[in-house]
Amino acid sequence: MSPGNDSSKQEELTQAKPASFSLETILGDDHEQVEHPSAEEAPEGWDEEDHQMDAAQGFCVECEDQPAQLHCEACADDYCEVCFAAQHRKGSRRKHATRPVSGQAAQKSTAANGSTTANGDTEHTRGSDAMHVDGDAEDSDEELERAVTGTSSVSGAPPGVQQPFNGSTVGDWFVDRAKYIPMRLTLQERKYLRLLEAALNVSEYTDKIDTLGAGLSKAKRIVHQIRELCAILSGLVLAADYKQGQELFSDRDFQANAEFYQQIFEFGRRHKIMNPDKMRSTYGKLIYLLQDSQTPEVKDLLSFSCVKPIKTVYTLLEDHGVLDVLRDDLIAVATKEIYSEGRSRREIQKDIKLKERAIETLAARYERKGLGQEQIKQCLYSIGDNHAFLRTNRDPCDRMIAYLKQYFHPTQARDSKSSLAIKSGKGGARLTHDHSTQYAYVIQSLTLWRETLHDMFHLWSLAEQDLLSENVPYRLRDTGQGLNRVQAAPKTSRMMHAILNRAQRSIGSWVGSSVIHMGDHNVPNALMFIDKYSQIYRILLPICNTLSHITSLAENPALRSYIDDEFGSPENCTREILADFFRHGFDGSGAGNYFDAGSCIDGRLTSAWNWCSLLEKKRFFPIFLLSGFIGFDGEW
Repeated sequence: MSPGNDSSKQEELTQAKPASFSLETILGDDHEQVEHPSAEEAPEGWDEEDHQMDAAQGFCVECEDQPAQLHCEACADDYCEVCFAAQHRKGSRRKHATRPVSGQAAQKSTAANGSTTANGDTEHTRGSDAMHVDGDAEDSDEELERAVTGTSSVSGAPPGVQQPFNGSTVGDWFVDRAKYIPMRLTLQERKYLRLLEAALNVSEYTDKIDTLGAGLSKAKRIVHQIRELCAILSGLVLAADYKQGQELFSDRDFQANAEFYQQIFEFGRRHKIMNPDKMRSTYGKLIYLLQDSQTPEVKDLLSFSCVKPIKTVYTLLEDHGVLDVLRDDLIAVATKEIYSEGRSRREIQKDIKLKERAIETLAARYERKGLGQEQIKQCLYSIGDNHAFLRTNRDPCDRMIAYLKQYFHPTQARDSKSSLAIKSGKGGARLTHDHSTQYAYVIQSLTLWRETLHDMFHLWSLAEQDLLSENVPYRLRDTGQGLNRVQAAPKTSRMMHAILNRAQRSIGSWVGSSVIHMGDHNVPNALMFIDKYSQIYRILLPICNTLSHITSLAENPALRSYIDDEFGSPENCTREILADFFRHGFDGSGAGNYFDAGSCIDGRLTSAWNWCSLLEKKRFFPIFLLSGFIGFDGEW
């Protein structure tokens, strides 16, 4: 064998076999052949960034955790309704044809039972963003789909009623709505509510728990604080009701009295949902206490659970088999909100008598053993409270939309005073919009707020499920506004995306970002999200009330002279207030830095609050004061 052949074979062996791992090979030029002796042979494609598993059969190709509902002919992919709308709302994709995905019902039932994904994991363990973190995911999915498809009005229903699903009746709407309407507290329950508020007022729970570097472990501190609060409650109950207090102190066992404490805490949660302006300093302590009590370690040390489901109108009626009361023709009359504006006293009294008669009739008609007339009346009053909530919180959005359409043209402005155009850097604005773009941006924001407030009770129910979930932990983090509990909110986020999709479809186009912050430094958890959106009426209601008083102010000769001198006429005064709010209440301002706020979903609300904080510097501020304005946190 020739020496040439030996050398060529040696080169082939050298190329086939990686170079040995030594100092000489490391310092050499041929780095590609160097391999550590302990390195294992990696599977093919391990380092490819785009290497990922396909979505499970029957699920959305985008979010991968919701059943597919639509098949896009052009993309050849299956989407859920929310993801399809998000991916196909702009450009040439808007023209893509779709068809319903066949076999949806079977896929939904499979998904509810924890179907297996492509990589062998069940839906229950796919991640913190999946909707199947709790056991009631099947109902949540169906409810979310109803919310997405419910857009058309129902004849004969209360103002603002929307169909839960296509082809439904007013009774179906009431049944679906009653699932998230808490029962109004009785007189006896309100006594315990006052005791709970008193105990929470003196408690330093969040000060002791949400701190860094404390002595005891966090679990032991939590248990100590919960036991201390329960002891305070027991003492207050003993002072208020000696017989009930004696029962609590008979065995001095917290575990034996678990049901009592669960009821007390449930009273507070139910009262807060029905009255968002109440318990503003104590509800946060309560929900954080219950959140900590759900962790497995605390449960073991505490030996009982502090959480029980919220008592709703639907659960009470369902337990006694009288859901038909919600489908009765009299339900709309028995629960309707009676308006007084622009109506005579005779008409108002007539409506009151009709409502009272309808309540008495329904209570007598559906009385059952174990369900008295007073309990049925309590259910009807609770639904009426929900209508009152909608009137106070949602209707100002409708009034502002009406003002926008009345005083401003959608595409062009008559003059500079009627122009809604804004420019970045001018007047504190961070966005640059011409008149037509800003008009669309404002009406979109108000429509989204209206839809959010319309489903606020549903959102609140999902928010509590996220906050009190054992499967979604939180982490204490400095978000720039102090230490906050940052926690993912998959159910609330999913519902909010459904509401956003509904608002986008009702308008037809979308200006600005559609990002929903939840579980980050902007909106740390579902409690912050709910608190933020429950304040919308505090912004809009004082503005609407001031605008409605301008005409009556102008009837006074001295005030009319002031309005004419400053603004030209009452109508010009109204237009100037509206123009300033529609410009700078929606200009992307208000954040502590350049990267937050902007045109995202939550940034629109931040801009509105920033406008409120600058109201005293506006030249029309005296008009607010003359109209009885106290503040955006005052009583109206």
